[in-house]
Amino acid sequence: MASVTYDHVTKCFGDVIAVNDMTLDIPDKEFLVLVGPSGCGKTTALRLLAGLEEVTSGIIKIGDRVVNDVAPKDRDIAMVFQSYALYPHMSVYDNMAFGLKLRKMPKREIDRRVKEAAEILGIQELLDRKPRQLSGGQRQRVALGRAIVREPQVFLMDEPLSNLDAKLRVQTRAEISKLHQRLQATFIYVTHDQTEAMTMGTRIAVMKDGVLQQVDTPQNLYDYPGNMFVAGFIGSPAMNFFETTLSGTVEEMYAEGPGFKVRVPADKTHALRDYLGKRVIFGIRPEDIHDAEYAPPGITAETITAKVDVTELMGSEVFVYLLTDAKTFIGRFDPRTSARVGKTIDAVFNMAKTHFFDPNTERAIR
Repeated sequence: MASVTYDHVTKCFGDVIAVNDMTLDIPDKEFLVLVGPSGCGKTTALRLLAGLEEVTSGIIKIGDRVVNDVAPKDRDIAMVFQSYALYPHMSVYDNMAFGLKLRKMPKREIDRRVKEAAEILGIQELLDRKPRQLSGGQRQRVALGRAIVREPQVFLMDEPLSNLDAKLRVQTRAEISKLHQRLQATFIYVTHDQTEAMTMGTRIAVMKDGVLQQVDTPQNLYDYPGNMFVAGFIGSPAMNFFETTLSGTVEEMYAEGPGFKVRVPADKTHALRDYLGKRVIFGIRPEDIHDAEYAPPGITAETITAKVDVTELMGSEVFVYLLTDAKTFIGRFDPRTSARVGKTIDAVFNMAKTHFFDPNTERAIR
């Protein structure tokens, strides 16, 4: 297996910069997820590594080898696409074996690899079927099997679950994670779904407009987002943002927003001292806003009054859309909440979990 290195890689399509000066080191055996909205450059970054697009500037390495001018077939990678791309007239066995036959591999070795991959993926009984006789999840496993038999140094996956229904997506997500653990290979996985990124990746690289925003473990991205884009993209529902002004003193600091005033915890005031009397963006996740009646004990609580605008019952929790001075924000409440549309309630902010951002640069203030 091998590491992957992007060294100041840029890709332009005419005047459009799809990938902008990307530098990223992916260690051997890592499961890295490239995540971001449509058009952010994540698929282009993957295609550059696969050799399906030509690098405008910069260097890409697989292991210690520079692969800028290496043909795709010689890069020792295997790619799984959003579309399954199976040959409809071939059986599952032949679809998985096709690439190995093109390489003139001995029949016995082909048979070993195909049956081994089929066993890993639990599709042994499907080997004689044609793609039209398979469900979407089964077709995706065949596409994965076709990649596994190659025994490549790096697996590249471009939104492989987007054509599956919600339940199957969760199941296949777990299967791919188990596959990574079993094969101990380098996986690079592209998705726009931050839930997939959080649950699968050992590290996540967040992209926006061709620029790498932040690379870290899922938990660190969630707890310590580097800017407002990462903070808003990671986590579901997205983080709430308020324009606030900091008042008071370093010893007793307050964030004054639309219809509320909350005290800033002492461990955050030192970093914010230069912003006293100025605007900052105040961020808090929905899971850190509680119904005052069912707020967890021991949190750094600040209570505000808000009107209930919409409620969404999820079973184990309720998403409550709250309104204060025409600003809507979301809380994730205990299902026992008495919050009802039109009712005015007390909501609690867990101030220990709040974030502050510079309104001009959108960078986190720490």
